[in-house]
Order: sequence, then structure tokens, then C-alpha cells
Amino acid sequence: MESLDIKLKETLELLKKVKNKFNIEENKKEALELKSKIDSTNFWKNPDLAQETLKRWQNLNKLINPILEFENELNELADLMDLGDQSLALEIDSKIAKIRGEIEEINLHKAVGKYDNHDVILSVYAGAGGTDAQDWAEMLLRMYIRWAEKKNYSVKIIDQSRGEETGIKSSTIEIRGDNLYGILKNEHGVHRLVRLSPFNSDNLRQTSFARVDVIPKIAQTSEVDIDDQELKIDVFRSGGHGGQSVNTTDSAVRITHIPTGISVAIQNERSQIQNKELALTILKSKLLQLLIDQNAQRISEIKGDLKSAEWGNQIRSYVLHPYKQVKDLRSGFTSSDPQAILNGDIDSILQSNQ
Repeated sequence: MESLDIKLKETLELLKKVKNKFNIEENKKEALELKSKIDSTNFWKNPDLAQETLKRWQNLNKLINPILEFENELNELADLMDLGDQSLALEIDSKIAKIRGEIEEINLHKAVGKYDNHDVILSVYAGAGGTDAQDWAEMLLRMYIRWAEKKNYSVKIIDQSRGEETGIKSSTIEIRGDNLYGILKNEHGVHRLVRLSPFNSDNLRQTSFARVDVIPKIAQTSEVDIDDQELKIDVFRSGGHGGQSVNTTDSAVRITHIPTGISVAIQNERSQIQNKELALTILKSKLLQLLIDQNAQRISEIKGDLKSAEWGNQIRSYVLHPYKQVKDLRSGFTSSDPQAILNGDIDSILQSNQ
């Protein structure tokens, strides 16, 4: 069974790497701590925090339990191999191959970071390029929405500012699904489009920019503690294109975190209370993202909004003329079919940056 010995050893080595990659021992400790909180009598006192804690515990178990089961199964196969029964060789070989495939699947697709299993708040902002950039921002937004719909994820438009002629100045959507922040977090950055402009009479080549922000949606977290005195809350009249669904009261809300200057405006919900709650959730999520980006431990360490710096952080180019190519500048991924990608077929790009 010498070849089986090699396969088993290689599979155990892969399992060891995966255990280290996903910090299984640390996650086991966290899962036990979360279970203690879940079992406490006042666990549901704060429903939002309770739901978030429960989801984190469930996702940890989805990661931990299969890996521990694989470890037990491989150890049992090692014991069978020690018996030296050649009649078991085919069965053992098949089981090792199956377990290895499942370990590789976990290695590719499971969440690694603490917030990777969270839902996502994704925003697209038109950059330099006028009407072309606003059209480009809407094309990017459509790309993410189509991708999410193909995956059967839930998508909701939270806020949107339309361009004067076409496209969008900005738009924010919420996407709900498994491990979404882990999948989409590397989309954060500047996206560049090169094409023949449909918006000038000479049909000249135009370069446009749009920025994508991706943050994990959080209800509450001990890492983001905001003092109410640090918030400026403005109420204004909701805008819209008319129709019965437009709220004509002063229900739109803008919340500004004074120390960092980060501002969130929401006017999409029916009431001022709903808009305020959603704006506060997104504000906390943005502050958490800055903590992650800057490796800070406290909100007081954050230097401020990084938007101006992010504009120089071009991550991907989409070229429609004079040739057709999409190139990710971090992973080196290239595609000669930008239309498919703009229609939501972005899995290959996402995987290249995992």
C-alpha cells in the first residue's frame, strides 16, 4: 500500500495547511464562547446582535465540523491501512480521494476573515469622465446585480443618485448570501473603462473611472462604539422621479461621524426612523471597514475618510476599444470577453483574487 501511504500523507498535509489557514483551534475557542452567550438567559435582549452572534456561531460550525470529521476519517483510514489487507486498497483509495476533494473545496470557498461570512453593502460612485463615467458606474452596478441574481442572492437598492442625462452618480445596494464579504471584498477599488464614447458626436475614445466600495454589513459590534455626541444628524426632503411610492415628507436622513468626516445619507425607506437606523448601520459598517483597512484597534486611531487616496487605487481595466480585454491588475487575470463579464460572469475574476 505504498502509493496509498503517499496519498494519505499528502492529504493529511493538505488538511494541516487548511486547519492553519482557517485558524481552527482559535475558531473552536470562539465557537465555545459564542455558544455560552447563546445559552444565556438574556441572549435575545438585543435581537439584531443576537442574530449576528447566532449567524457567526453557525458559520464557524459549518467550517470547523467538516474539518474535524475529515481528520477523524483519515486517522481511521490510517488504522485500516496498518492492517495490511490488500482487499481494502480500492475502498481506501476512493475514500482518500473523496476526502481530499472536499478539503480542496473548503480551501477554495470557505470564509477566512472574521467578517467574511457577513452580507455586503456595495456602493458604486462615478468618477472622472462626466456622463461617460455616470454611464460606466451604472454598467458596473448592473454587473454586480446580475452576478448576485445568477447566484440567487438577495439584492436591494438602498440609495441611488441618478445622473442628469443617464447613468448614476452613485448607488448603494445590499446583497445577502453566504460568505459574501469574503467573496466580494477584493472588488473594493477603482475600475477603469476604455471605449468609444456614445455621448459625443465625434465618437472619440473615452476613458472613464468609477469607484466600488465593499463593506461588511454589521448590526452591532463591540469593535465599533460610537458616541452619540460624535454624530451630526440632518433631516431633509426625499427626492425621486415622482409617482405614488415617493415619500414627500422630510424623511431622508444624513448621519455624519464628526471625527472622521464619514457621511451616510439614506432616503429610500418609508420613514425617518427606518432611514436613520439603516444609515447608522451603514456608518458603523464603514467605520469597521476603516478599522480593518488601517489595522487600527479603536475608532480614535482612524485618520479619516480614505476616498481621495482610493481614487489612485486602480484595480481593474475594462477595454472595449481598440481591442477587447478585461485585466485585473492585482492577480494578472485577463479575459478577451468583457461583455460576458459585464453581464455578471465574474466568478473567475473573484476566484483569482482569493
